[in-house]
Amino acid sequence: MGHAGGMRIGINASSLLALGNTTDDIVAHAAQAEADGFSTYWLAQLGVPDALTVLAVVGRATSTIELGTAVISTWPRHPLMLAAQALTTQEILGGRLILGIGLAHKSSVEETLRIPFDRPARNMDEYLQVLLPVLADRRVDVEGEIWSGKVDSAGGPPGVATPSVMLAAMGPRMLNLAGARTDGTILWLSGPRTVADKIRPALEAAAEKAGRPAPRIVASVPVCVTDDASGVRSLIGQILADYNTLPSYRSVMDAEGATGPEDVSLVGNEDEVRAGLARFADAGTTDFSALEFTTNPDDSARTRALLQAVNAAG
Repeated sequence: MGHAGGMRIGINASSLLALGNTTDDIVAHAAQAEADGFSTYWLAQLGVPDALTVLAVVGRATSTIELGTAVISTWPRHPLMLAAQALTTQEILGGRLILGIGLAHKSSVEETLRIPFDRPARNMDEYLQVLLPVLADRRVDVEGEIWSGKVDSAGGPPGVATPSVMLAAMGPRMLNLAGARTDGTILWLSGPRTVADKIRPALEAAAEKAGRPAPRIVASVPVCVTDDASGVRSLIGQILADYNTLPSYRSVMDAEGATGPEDVSLVGNEDEVRAGLARFADAGTTDFSALEFTTNPDDSARTRALLQAVNAAG
């Protein structure tokens, strides 16, 4: 069941967050992405800003583009709190929210929150047991070892559609959860070989076993159309060097045969980047989320123009 040619293209706006852009900047950027015909627009949850709050504001300036979090870490937010935030944002967006969540990483969770990163897969399993029923039915009654929740009626206006939920999943247990219980997986720095050999088979098998529709696979890597490929790659390698030390990212880059983030990035001239996007589509990626990693106006214009052309060709 090939998805080749059917890959939707969206924009990963997390680079704006890294640069400290304002909410107004992000709203303008998202409105432009919608005007340019892209299907999805993604914001990471780092520290400040709060991604769901910003997406609610973005929702007022857009009307069709799907808006997603890539991703919110589960540890700092009780699932009942996240459900309330997500349902509020979903109502404001008129049903366009993709709630992407993930476990983050042992180093960041333990250093920031002083919470032991124990039994991560069990943690996510129980988190979903509380979160998903509230999103779908506005009620839940679950007592877990880690996460519990009992709500008879969460409130809010009736008729708000259940938000789509997706997981950042790269390992077997998380891919199984993503396929069996959610709408798919959100990746970062996974290349096409990893998608085809590792991510997609595990995800589709879990979804099929659970009687769920074919899951979405959202892949995201830096993209730059440029005449200075080696310079841009070198910069990507420097700026994203920390990902080399996080075990989950290290394992997907190793699976791809990549030395570091610069090797899974799509950098080069128009033909080279177009060929790179085709490899993602052939691997079964349903949604490509482009992080436009550009250092001058010419590269920015070329990169956006190529992404638009490939998206329009669909």
